[in-house]
Amino acid sequence: MTATRRGLVVGIAAAAAAGGLGWSLWRERRDVAPQAGAEADALWSLSFPRPEGGELALSALRGRPWVLNFWATWCPPCIKEMPDLDRFRKGYASRGWEVVGLAIDGPTPVREFLQRVPVSFPIGLAGFGGTELGRTLGNSAGGLPFTVVFNRRGQVHARKMGQTSHEELVAWASTIE
Repeated sequence: MTATRRGLVVGIAAAAAAGGLGWSLWRERRDVAPQAGAEADALWSLSFPRPEGGELALSALRGRPWVLNFWATWCPPCIKEMPDLDRFRKGYASRGWEVVGLAIDGPTPVREFLQRVPVSFPIGLAGFGGTELGRTLGNSAGGLPFTVVFNRRGQVHARKMGQTSHEELVAWASTIE
């Protein structure tokens, strides 16, 4: 095979892979209609160790609208969105909203990161097993960051694969309140 033909084949394969990834990300970014489901109900029984010690029990969120964000210290878009998540939490806590971060990472990197970039919302250490939890909530690609917004009834209101913004969080909150 000539170098030109090999380059053409590699280019076509790369374009096909990029198209498939783009389609997957587009599907994950769409808002979904509120729905009750076993995946949301199962969340209430979960708890996660916290980086500073203690447990983060998701049952404490019953009856509140909340944002669940899957992130990792090694994920640049995750790190970039942390200030927006924190800003949303500070601005909407008085309205009953909570933000929860589940770190798909080891405890030491998370502790070190939070010393440099403290946040006001609770962080749970889900470890790499948290990827499977994300899949049950609609993250079929298993990528990060992944955000799920729940209404007061514990129903999924929105899902997003990729970096979110303060404006997007506010827009979702306005359709729930």
